[in-house]
Amino acid sequence: MSDQQRGAGKPGQGGMGPGSFGFGPGRGGPAGMGMPVQKAKNFKETLRRLIGYLKPYRGKLLVVFLTAVLSTVFSILGPKIMGEATTELFEGLMGKINGVPGSAVDYGYIADILLVLAVLYVISALFGYIQQYVMAGVAQRTVASLRKDVNEKLERLPLKFYDSRTHGEILSRAVNDVDNISSTLQQSLTQFITSIVTLVGVVVMMLTISPLLTLITIVTLPLSFIAIKAIAGKSQTYFKDQQASLGELNGHVEEMYTGHPVVKAFGYERKSVAKFDGVNERLYQSGWRAQFVSGMIMPIMGVIGNIGYVLVSVAGGLLVLHQRITIGDVQAFISYSRQFAQPITQTAQIANIIQSTIASAERVFELLDETEEVPEAANALAVASPGASAGTAFAPKGNVRFEHVKFGYNEDAPLIADMNIDVSSGQTIAIVGPTGAGKTTLINLLMRFYELNGGRITIDGTDITELKRGDLRSLFGMVLQDTWLFNGTIRDNIAYGRAGATEEDVVRAARAAYADHFIRTLPEGYDTVLNEEASNISQGQKQLLTIARAILADPAILILDEATSSVDTRTEAHIQRAMNTLMEGRTSFVIAHRLSTIREADLILVMNQGAVIEQGSHEELLAQGGFYADLYQSQFSGRRQATIDAV
Repeated sequence: MSDQQRGAGKPGQGGMGPGSFGFGPGRGGPAGMGMPVQKAKNFKETLRRLIGYLKPYRGKLLVVFLTAVLSTVFSILGPKIMGEATTELFEGLMGKINGVPGSAVDYGYIADILLVLAVLYVISALFGYIQQYVMAGVAQRTVASLRKDVNEKLERLPLKFYDSRTHGEILSRAVNDVDNISSTLQQSLTQFITSIVTLVGVVVMMLTISPLLTLITIVTLPLSFIAIKAIAGKSQTYFKDQQASLGELNGHVEEMYTGHPVVKAFGYERKSVAKFDGVNERLYQSGWRAQFVSGMIMPIMGVIGNIGYVLVSVAGGLLVLHQRITIGDVQAFISYSRQFAQPITQTAQIANIIQSTIASAERVFELLDETEEVPEAANALAVASPGASAGTAFAPKGNVRFEHVKFGYNEDAPLIADMNIDVSSGQTIAIVGPTGAGKTTLINLLMRFYELNGGRITIDGTDITELKRGDLRSLFGMVLQDTWLFNGTIRDNIAYGRAGATEEDVVRAARAAYADHFIRTLPEGYDTVLNEEASNISQGQKQLLTIARAILADPAILILDEATSSVDTRTEAHIQRAMNTLMEGRTSFVIAHRLSTIREADLILVMNQGAVIEQGSHEELLAQGGFYADLYQSQFSGRRQATIDAV
């Protein structure tokens, strides 16, 4: 995975996922210009699907549209009416100056105009409030529905989906992309409607005042477009460099943070700082260039706008002198000409944002279209709860059978060709073999994390495909070498093993796992809150908690993957006794790397390249003098040599 990928898509790390840290496509620099816009592969189809989420709110969207139009229309009428007040004031004053009999300023008329203006602006603000209120509800409900679909989809996706993608990529789609859609629906959609209505309304009002002045205003537009295009094209290059440097910097900081002890141990602090300085300098160079170039857009547009302002003022003055229009109309027109460029700029900005949003929506829909797990059997058997009468439910005993199982992560690269295993209830089965032999794959197939390419797996004669996945997995208790504990109290982490577990059940399980003593030595005891990485307790203590959790689950079948590899020798002896008690009467699969720990197993399966090449008891396999015997002797010889060297 590249630095850019590693830095992108992780929430809160300023990566390149859309919308993160405000650097999302279409939102960089002033007016959103210059930033490279992420485009959808199929804009129309993605837009159609996104609109599908809005269909239940058609009535409310119509209200949003109407209120947006009315709010804008009432706001647009303001300058024209204000111009009438200016005309009345100007004509009255000029009449007095010129000594026209009966000339006076009609302050009552002006007051009436100001009152009408106040009413118009209040009505405009009221419609704007209604528009934002209704749209907020529509946007959040739409995104809530989309988030719900994404979450449910993630629950239905097979394990191979997660194995083939980085966590950052999945989080980027489920969080950043959905947030980008939410932001656009909430703000940009109503702003887009307002900008279009404002543009049309302003042009209509300018035409009613003076077609000539309207022509002068429109003539200045090409200058703005040429300037924006030239600057945006130049700044895009710098923004791309900025994105690349930002992703590289995020990746470097993440690596140095997570691997801080290793960096310290090998004395790489100076090299790490030097690399950071280099990347940071590149980010600075591309960043200031991108911001400087894109920041030129507004001043240049201001200059072009002022040119138009001067032309309109001069031409308007001449028209007033020739009594073609009133001075109040000139004032209103100048106000409209100022408003004229704004909706165009906003529309261009929103168009970029919408492009980015549709691209985000496409990424979310790609996730929603991923191939799901094979559906449950229509007449899937339910698993009987402990102590309940069997009836029609499946009551497990623990007999497991692999019959001509074939499997490969890729169809063109089979890993398991023809596996046959017969395990009786209550047996302890050890699985040994070199790295990549297929030991963990066998467990994944047993728990139906992956679907078989051929053959079948049965538990007590029942094909595992005839059971619901949730019920099937409830039969197993797992203690893995890589511990998994969530952010919460120690009590909650142990109780995770069984729903409705009481305080006594939790303490009993902790004692059986020899974890009760160290838990009570902690300041908060069982109420101690584990942090996100559970780094406030040792690795061995984490393993004890996962063992306690498995003991509490009281499963029919146990899966142990070097469960005692992270604890000291004395604790290992305690754990082994607890495990022996736990495994009594239960079928247990033990993935072993230290062969000395599985001598007492009822059956040892020796795997290599996806096949079971030897099976039997410890003594039988040693007597055969085959692959297992070589593995065992190499480990034993290595330990003996290490002891001699130590002496």
